Amino acid sequence: MPSAAPSDSLPTELWRLGAAQTAALVASRRISATEATQAALDRLEAANPAINAVVDHRPEEALRRAAEVDAALARGEPAGPLAGVPVTLKVNVDQAGFATTNGVRLQQDLIAGHNSPVADTLLAAGAVIVGRTNTPAFSYRWFTGNQLHGTTRNPRNAALTPGGSSGGAAAAVAAGIGAIGHGTDIAGSIRYPAYACGVHGLRPTVGRVPAWNASSPERSIGGQITAVSGPIARQVQDLRLALAAMARWDARDPWAVPAPLIGPAVPRIAALCVRPDGLATTAPVEAALRDVADRLRDAGWVVDEVDALPPLQAACADQVRLWMGDGYATQLRNAEREGDPAALAALHGQADLAGRMDGDMLSAVLVRRATLARQWQRYLQEHYPLVLLPVSAELPFPADLDLQGPDAYARVWAAQMTQIALPFVGLPGLVVSTGMAEGECGPAPVGVQLVAGRFREDVCLEAGEAIEARGVPPAPV
Repeated sequence: MPSAAPSDSLPTELWRLGAAQTAALVASRRISATEATQAALDRLEAANPAINAVVDHRPEEALRRAAEVDAALARGEPAGPLAGVPVTLKVNVDQAGFATTNGVRLQQDLIAGHNSPVADTLLAAGAVIVGRTNTPAFSYRWFTGNQLHGTTRNPRNAALTPGGSSGGAAAAVAAGIGAIGHGTDIAGSIRYPAYACGVHGLRPTVGRVPAWNASSPERSIGGQITAVSGPIARQVQDLRLALAAMARWDARDPWAVPAPLIGPAVPRIAALCVRPDGLATTAPVEAALRDVADRLRDAGWVVDEVDALPPLQAACADQVRLWMGDGYATQLRNAEREGDPAALAALHGQADLAGRMDGDMLSAVLVRRATLARQWQRYLQEHYPLVLLPVSAELPFPADLDLQGPDAYARVWAAQMTQIALPFVGLPGLVVSTGMAEGECGPAPVGVQLVAGRFREDVCLEAGEAIEARGVPPAPV
């Protein structure tokens, strides 16, 4: 892992630093947590009006928190591995005293009385929450905009989506508003925004990072079994640091698993699959995948190209059934009350899959989930401990493409198959941004998705660092 040791000269723009660099400087008291926080807040004021990534923040509270970190260090007390690191929190998780809006007007006055587990773990690690980031209404889309907070724009190219649903988190990180962005992912909501904004994002294994909202409990099937919190960052080493901080067991989450962060050594062998289950992978995405395979070979990995993997398309359909079919009628009523056209388009577009969920179908879906998870786990254990896949079949979409009619909507969902499918089988996924390509709306980020066995984020991160070392888009923007 790259060294986080600070150089002899102090940087003049602290907001440009990564999390590991900031934490090392604060812990050594070469800079203060207050200085790092003020730099992040200044950057927020300068950059956020153009991108609308952060939709709620209280500078005085952030500075008070930073002062607490500085006071602890002054007393000689450990301040945590993220001491003084500015981070953001997505508006669909609880932060005491703030509204857990999830991007909807119906929840604009839903003030959290307590922190969610992930907020507690970040604070316990010494982080400073400098703002709350935007999400689409109900966190349904790969685009980020709603009628409460407005639209988030991609800081690399405003004609492109910043991704979703953690589009605010990824846009903030890409623009230098905080070193780590918290996101949640049930069908690509960490991985796709990272891809779209040209940064890195980790969706951990189900159970790795505890999740629970007292003010807005997650749903019993789609919410609790397949949705997870995870980090977005500009450096892979910062994802590693953030994961270690977030993965603190919490009794509030019945699915939490206190698994070790580092597993047994595995062979450095990876499978490259350019068109899993016949995915219509476009030329720029294929070129990025082949480039990543070469980067890993340069780093000493063996990379074999394969034509087929355990099923993904079937897992994709069943993931939609769990995600949207869990209380579909209630979700639809709430979306109608909210009146958000994008949320309604998402629900109406999946009515054939999700709208007919009943007890018998649920039982069948859960049986298929166990079967597919077993197939994937055996493949990763017996054949290849790492798989390289497209994040999306396409470069990041034009803004609001999913609202441009039925054909455009179908195009979006078809391209996102791998992102939707992998949570169904409970596997971790890491997106590493690798460069820029020319797309239909001009320059667009591109990258790769790395998949490993359950609780083997360490395998993804090791490979991700090797890929990153051979070039990434400049960041922050």
